Amino acid sequence: MEITAVESVVLGDAHFVQLHTSDGLVGVGQSACWGYPAAVHAVVEAFRPHLLGADPRRIEHHWHHLYRMGPFRGSVLSAAVAAVDIALWDLLGKRLGVPVWQLLGGRVRERIRLHLLLPGTGADALAAQAAAAVADGFTAVKFDPLPTDYADLSLARLVTSTEATTAAVRDTVGPDVDLLVELHRKLTPLQAEAVVPALARHLPLLVEDPIQIDSVSSQADVARRALGVPMANGERLHTIWEFKELLAQGGAQYVRPDLGLAGGISHARKIAALAEAHHAAVVSHNCLGPLLTMASVHLDTAIPNFVVQEYSPLDDQLAEGPARACVRREGGFLPVPEEPGLGVTLDLTDAAPLDLTGRPLHRIPLRADGSVAYAV
Repeated sequence: MEITAVESVVLGDAHFVQLHTSDGLVGVGQSACWGYPAAVHAVVEAFRPHLLGADPRRIEHHWHHLYRMGPFRGSVLSAAVAAVDIALWDLLGKRLGVPVWQLLGGRVRERIRLHLLLPGTGADALAAQAAAAVADGFTAVKFDPLPTDYADLSLARLVTSTEATTAAVRDTVGPDVDLLVELHRKLTPLQAEAVVPALARHLPLLVEDPIQIDSVSSQADVARRALGVPMANGERLHTIWEFKELLAQGGAQYVRPDLGLAGGISHARKIAALAEAHHAAVVSHNCLGPLLTMASVHLDTAIPNFVVQEYSPLDDQLAEGPARACVRREGGFLPVPEEPGLGVTLDLTDAAPLDLTGRPLHRIPLRADGSVAYAV
């Protein structure tokens, strides 16, 4: 068996890969560098000479060959490697007639717990969405409690408003539902020192990404100093070396690799093993539709330190879209897939461009003085 065709397709802010083989199988993958899908596509095009005619079963070899081809690194490269890697695992599972999780050591759980992403802002909207999620069977919800004008508030107002919104959600769902608090890299380290401890009394399962991702050591420092509040980091990191430094400097925490960004299934399982060695848990990042959800589910099924899988309402909306999963959500859980490979059917024929993020890339928050709010 050899790879006979490499198909890379950009649909809006979505990017998919299909690998065709000489025995008629097709492996499917997706990247998660949603800001620059055309750049990821260009890198996959550069991979083509290596992949054509290659044995698709040499997954680890291909990972290193593609990652080390040129002396350049970054999320665009790792996302391209991830899409190809996921497709190679899909091919291997299909060839052997088993689901990917079986190739990763077999299942360690019978179903996958989900936390629902809540899209609202403000206490009232988030509390209502959280109540609806719990009524639908979810046992965990994730939300951003920062006010929309966070960049121009006094520190006191920033802290009290964020805490009040978190309190509204906790009061609505009670103590039997886990809260995952997402701060979307909006704070400075000094703001985080005030905001994060204020959330402690609401007992969040985790508080994620309070500061920008420019420095691994700065993220680790915030995690280490956030006593009493479990921290989560890593959705924009993309190598085992970055996660190694994060865990070594910041200690046990929730790691958040995105399989479509952090080198695919091959690399994410190594990140999970690093986390396990640090008594840390895996809550993989995921918000770009059913294909990456299913890739994440196979990893979740096979690792011991999985806690809860991120799940976007987009998965329900795209259930009949170009990427169709073999399993459907059952309340707040996904069944473990039993189909060979990923268990995803990808049909890009006449597929329309997708809007997976809902945000034009150039639209970012500005402070009242006109400066970029993220530049901290």
